[in-house]
Amino acid sequence: MTNPRHVIFGSGAIGLSTYEALRRRGESVRIVNRSGHAAVPDEVEVIGGDARDPAFTVEAGQGAAVVYQTLNPPYPEWSAQFPALQAGVLAAAEAAGARLVSMENVYMYGRPEGRPLTEDRPYDAHTEKGRLRGRMARDLLAAHSAGRVEVAIGRASDYFGPRGGAQSNLGDRVFPAALQGKTATVLGDLDQPHTYSYIPDIGEGLAVLGEHPDAPGQVWHLPNDPETRTTRQLVEMIFEQVGLPHAKVRSIPPLLLRLLALRNPTVRELLEMQYQFEEPFVVDSSLITNKLDVTATPVDQAIADTLATYRSSPSQVG
Repeated sequence: MTNPRHVIFGSGAIGLSTYEALRRRGESVRIVNRSGHAAVPDEVEVIGGDARDPAFTVEAGQGAAVVYQTLNPPYPEWSAQFPALQAGVLAAAEAAGARLVSMENVYMYGRPEGRPLTEDRPYDAHTEKGRLRGRMARDLLAAHSAGRVEVAIGRASDYFGPRGGAQSNLGDRVFPAALQGKTATVLGDLDQPHTYSYIPDIGEGLAVLGEHPDAPGQVWHLPNDPETRTTRQLVEMIFEQVGLPHAKVRSIPPLLLRLLALRNPTVRELLEMQYQFEEPFVVDSSLITNKLDVTATPVDQAIADTLATYRSSPSQVG
């Protein structure tokens, strides 16, 4: 069997969305994760191992033309694991002579301070996770500048959509509640404009970064709806689509979040990122639309498709 052209490290929501975008193109794909199992057809090769081990990643990436980094360790383990995971994937791409497409978020920019986040924004993070992401991004771009490996970086805001799960602010605490006519629960100020990225658009954007000749050597914000709505407006749209004209939604009070953080390490890690919901948080993705012709799915359609996935998976609804 010949080696696939595309090797995806990670099989979470973003990794699987990238896989689906590549398969729509008829591309061959190998998926690499820790377990060796993924929710893909049996004919798709899935390899299990520790991506922090360059010997493993180099072997897993053999024959690739494009390598995708979509790994995301648990929040409490970011500092301990993330740099080593990225280094392992970088080693795989370098050994294969492949383009590296890396998935990132927008933590490295810090507070918006009243301005949309654009790709030329300085890295001014005031959080531990933001500074870490800034260092990791600089490392990748330095490897590209040094001619070691061709790198394209895709960045997205908070995501929602199929497989968003409990990690998504517009995920398991919102869509099942709407389907059951219950109260949805979210984090942060409901009435601040906030960019949310649709998971299939992220996968499509990463696939484009893997194939477009103009993609390498820079950062691209993956496509978002150009109209930035508030979290409340989006929740209302979700409830409207299930036939409920009045959304029932509440935000977790900051004091309760701090109390939960005393016992839950993941919630504790969330606290420093709550600044994103305290003022308008707008991520501008016009560059990828104008330069690479990648556009976002209309938000009504994105919500409808996400509702369909929850309806088809009763275990997610409860």
